[in-house]
Amino acid sequence: MSTNIFPQRPFKLRATGQQFLIGSITAMFLLGCQPSQTESQLQDIDDDGFTPASTHTIDANNAVLAELPFANKQDFEDANRGFIARLPELIVVDEQGHKIWDRTSYDFVEGDAPNSVNPSLWRQATLNNIDGLFEVTTGVYQLRGFDLANMTVIAGKTGWIIVDPLTTAETAKVAFEFINQQLGKRPIAAIIFTHSHIDHFGGALGLLESSTLKNDALEGIDIIAPAGFMHEATSENVMAGTAMSRRAMYMYGKQLPRSARGHIDSGLGKEPAFGQFGILSPTTVIAQDSAQLIDGVPFEFQIVSGSEAPAEFTFYLPEQQAYCGAELVSKNMHNLYTLRGAKVRDALTWSSAIDSALTAQRDTKVYFGSHHWPIWGQDAINRFLETQRDTYKYIHDQSVRMLNAGLTPAEIAEAIEMPPALSNTFSSRGYYGTAKHNAKAVYQAYLGWYDANPVNLDPLPAVASAAKYVKLIGGADKVIQQTKLAIDAGEYRWAAELINHLVIADDGNDRAKALLATAYDQLGYQAESAPWRDVYLSAAYELRHGSPDKGIDLASMKQILLRSPVENFLQSMASRVIGPEAFGDDFELNINFTDLDRNYVLTLKNAVLHHKLAPKSASANATLNISHELFIDLIIGSAGVSDLLFSDDLEIEGSKIDLASFFSKLDKPKGVFNIVTP
Repeated sequence: MSTNIFPQRPFKLRATGQQFLIGSITAMFLLGCQPSQTESQLQDIDDDGFTPASTHTIDANNAVLAELPFANKQDFEDANRGFIARLPELIVVDEQGHKIWDRTSYDFVEGDAPNSVNPSLWRQATLNNIDGLFEVTTGVYQLRGFDLANMTVIAGKTGWIIVDPLTTAETAKVAFEFINQQLGKRPIAAIIFTHSHIDHFGGALGLLESSTLKNDALEGIDIIAPAGFMHEATSENVMAGTAMSRRAMYMYGKQLPRSARGHIDSGLGKEPAFGQFGILSPTTVIAQDSAQLIDGVPFEFQIVSGSEAPAEFTFYLPEQQAYCGAELVSKNMHNLYTLRGAKVRDALTWSSAIDSALTAQRDTKVYFGSHHWPIWGQDAINRFLETQRDTYKYIHDQSVRMLNAGLTPAEIAEAIEMPPALSNTFSSRGYYGTAKHNAKAVYQAYLGWYDANPVNLDPLPAVASAAKYVKLIGGADKVIQQTKLAIDAGEYRWAAELINHLVIADDGNDRAKALLATAYDQLGYQAESAPWRDVYLSAAYELRHGSPDKGIDLASMKQILLRSPVENFLQSMASRVIGPEAFGDDFELNINFTDLDRNYVLTLKNAVLHHKLAPKSASANATLNISHELFIDLIIGSAGVSDLLFSDDLEIEGSKIDLASFFSKLDKPKGVFNIVTP
């Protein structure tokens, strides 16, 4: 993912505030109605088209102030404790000068919450704004605010032990240089990857570039990771990566302005950086709970794989009496299901892993994690772990209770109510995950997508049903009129559901899209979850400005893809076969990786592509002799198939025409597709 894959403000359909106002007045005239709250709001829209907070939203957000213990400032004390230094102008650019990280863009997050932000989320965003280098305890330091996650640095006998080197090489390089500047230059003795999500390993190559070991990268550096790390880290995004990346644009608000009406935080941190990603293969794999000595520092590892990540561990430092919770625990409710799309996570496994950490016989003086700020004191740490443990188990148990009573996912999400002891604790609030969508994840884990109501077994496609609903209601003007009434009443969920039928039935209806965007504005402003806010506001943004022209640039993932099993790409290739275009085809292809000394035989029959590791088939239509790296270039689009097939850059045996015909039957996802319009 290059720096421009998620351009923050690509206005291909940009309209001015005046144009939006004119459109609203025109809509009023056509509807023959008097100015209402909906129209008066549009007189204060910003340059991106976002409307101000309505009186209903202001009332809802003010109610939050009365519900939660905002007078408790312990988190602010903890987030500032141990401060050493910060980079006041924390802006990171890539080699081409493109900005990939700008901490200063969040300087507006200060003081009281504006009307357009849930006060609880504003509090979290304010805490996540506290950045710099901090001392956690003797010999343990953290860099916060240099990326979505934290980089932790532990002083070993001969050098630094780096824990979770951020998302990109660029941010990791700046962070590591800042460490050496502030604490004294030392070599890297070891790198620890706590788990298999990219914001915790993607910047590893930036550390090597910053160190004196650049030309001898891995000599003397131990790379420690949990069992299964390489498989999980390199495979998660290969099959469904295109869809995940597009959805991630919504989840992290990549197109949104950084403003009080736009993106303010992600709950876990500010946002992930998008630059050059890399990975290093582990030299030490932790497969079970065990004690290890790393550069003279004793570690006690706890395997928690299958909780927040499929491959993950936490660790305890007995000499420092410090517990690193990785991302097993963090200062918010996490996701059992992530909105970008992924397999659901096991709530019971997650809760049990936290319980094991809680009940371990340790005298823990400080907790620190891969996100957020530390906690000091055994009692405070135990309370934190207990609420985290019980948050996931409560959601699991209550969801199972209700699904066994016959409630559907939507009904469970609406009915679930967190205990006051958990809901009044900021560290268990839904800044990232929410009780609603996590409850649906529990349902999905046990019963799947079907809610047992036959009407949902084979429903009409959205466009067809939307057209029928609009006709039944009495046409577009009636739908718009009823939507305006719902918006004026503050019924934004209903307003969005209603007008969405018209947008799906007629995506050229600008009045409908403007109203849906207005409803999404208010839903976003009221959301306590940062991803929910970003999803709603991203939808509103695209309704006003259109979908982006460009999706993920896979070239930035090349170093990770080069370390992914070849079989993953061949299976991904099978999922790109355009079925109807391959009906009746019978094709065999050898792909011979010349540098790996491996040949795969691919067969296309019944419109299904299979592969197997085997010697070259003599009956193949064609044989492609290609290097592994050149094959990856083909996959990521750095090299075009039509250019290479008839060039000297690779060797082709057999029919070039058949080979070209084969590749023409593979879909070429662009990485962008409409979400809020058909």
